[in-house]
Amino acid sequence: MNPQDKIDKTAIRDAATVIVLRDRDSDPQILMGQRGAGAAFMPNKFVFPGGAVDAADGAVPLATQIGTPCHARLADHAPDGFQTALTAAAIRELWEETGLLLGTAGDWPEAPGLDWQAFAAAGLRPTAAPLQYVFRALTPPGRPRRFDARFFLLDAAEITGDLDDFSRASDELSHLQWVPLAKARDLNLPFITEVVLAEVQARVTDRTAPASVPYFHNGQEESLFLRLYGRAQDR
Repeated sequence: MNPQDKIDKTAIRDAATVIVLRDRDSDPQILMGQRGAGAAFMPNKFVFPGGAVDAADGAVPLATQIGTPCHARLADHAPDGFQTALTAAAIRELWEETGLLLGTAGDWPEAPGLDWQAFAAAGLRPTAAPLQYVFRALTPPGRPRRFDARFFLLDAAEITGDLDDFSRASDELSHLQWVPLAKARDLNLPFITEVVLAEVQARVTDRTAPASVPYFHNGQEESLFLRLYGRAQDR
């Protein structure tokens, strides 16, 4: 049986998404790709690289952890070490879906898992320090997949290698491209991506960690727009 067949597709899964921002001081662009027409979740939509957290992500030996206060905010209602799982998933999904590497030179303390072998072969260990936790969103009820997604902003200058080389990307996203931030809303976007873009626009020239993290919480009875300051669901 395929391991994916064992996943309860009705359960809410933790997920990580990476918003890569390029040339932010001159001509801001963001990296996006298009999901396939047959995808169960958001078919045909242009999205940021990202996906669900895997069980093995929590054991990835990151070279650095995400900085404060992002590290503390990621721990809201989460077990110890959850920051590692989320940020490792973000780096892995960026690598898998675009072929771009967020890492620092170094050897792994032990042989990497299958998902990380090509990454390690580049002589890099994943590093989470350049990531900024900027948004959280819970998929509304009734969708074929539901995710509790954390969005991370990343300056493209932190990536190792050629920013225009997507030759190592998987086929999960097509039409990978750097989209001018001012024109991103012209694409076929999910609603939540449009909301996140407003937050990104506000942070183009601000490289400091945000004072709070917006949380778009879609529950069974109501949708709430909350703010995370370091304690769970501050309003």
